[in-house]
Amino acid sequence: MHMEPGVVDGAKLILSYGTAAGSLGYAAKLAFDTTKRDGIVPLAIRSAISTALVFTFFEILPHYPVGVSEVHLILGSTLFLIFGAGPAAIGLALGLLIQGLFFAPFDLPQYGMNVTTLLVPIFAVHELARRIIPANDAYTDVKYRQALALSTSYQGGVIAWVAFWSLYGHGFGVENLAQISSFAAAYALVIVVEPLVDLAVLAAAKGLRRLEGSRAVHSRLYSAAART
Repeated sequence: MHMEPGVVDGAKLILSYGTAAGSLGYAAKLAFDTTKRDGIVPLAIRSAISTALVFTFFEILPHYPVGVSEVHLILGSTLFLIFGAGPAAIGLALGLLIQGLFFAPFDLPQYGMNVTTLLVPIFAVHELARRIIPANDAYTDVKYRQALALSTSYQGGVIAWVAFWSLYGHGFGVENLAQISSFAAAYALVIVVEPLVDLAVLAAAKGLRRLEGSRAVHSRLYSAAART
């Protein structure tokens, strides 16, 4: 979902700085909530693991340009279920930044757009999970329909933000709309894959009961009584 250089440029980039500031500010709030609930050390551990995974998603897993952006397998709902909203948001922001600083400096001017595109959907997943996953259910007991809803929320949010930035930068011309449509069609395939990955990872976690109570995973992963 990296926005290609030139899709938004010049003075229009100012808007991306504002949305990025708001997104990072809310991510900090979620991180603070994790610290209050679990402590600073669990936040740091989960954020570090999440960052390493996000970097892997961007730099190592297959990705290819389609239309106005690139298609990546960004397992946003998986990160949320395993680590929680705060660490997942930190991992997405830092993983993207590390990739830009050391491997793709040409992406840095688009960092504001890209970090907004990654973070706002994770906030939506956070709110949706509170509504569709009963408080007495651990995340290891999530059903396919719930995983599909979370994945659709995240990946749909990414598509929506990419479309917004593209229309903001290049308008409603036929060629731009075609480029957006081709990206959306390709990226929608991730929605098919991600719920299956979620369930596979959760099943593995369920079999690794020694992780229960670990600082490395979200307290809600095993505990039905924990808050989201």
